[in-house]
Amino acid sequence: MEIRNILCCCGQGLGSSMIVSMNVERALKKLGVSGVSVSHTSLSEASENSADLFVVGKDLAPQIAGWNCKKIFLDQLLDMNELETKLKEVFGL
Repeated sequence: MEIRNILCCCGQGLGSSMIVSMNVERALKKLGVSGVSVSHTSLSEASENSADLFVVGKDLAPQIAGWNCKKIFLDQLLDMNELETKLKEVFGL
C-alpha cells in the first residue's frame, strides 16, 4: 500500500502530536519523500481508516495495536534519529 497520508496522534491532539507532525514533515523532506500529507489529531478522533500510516508514542500502542494499518511507535517523541530510522523502514529507503 502506498503511503499518501500520515496521521500523528496523541491523547489530546494538541501538543505532542503537533510537534511530531512537524518533525515528520521535516524528516520526510530530509529523506526526499514528497507527495505525502501529514496531519495530527487526538487518538479518540482517529480510526484505522483515517490514514495510511499512524505515528504515535509507544504509550498509545495498546490502543491501536489491533488496527489493520501501518504504524510507527516512537519510544522518544522528539528523537529525530528514531523517527527518521522508522520512516526509512516504512518507506523502504
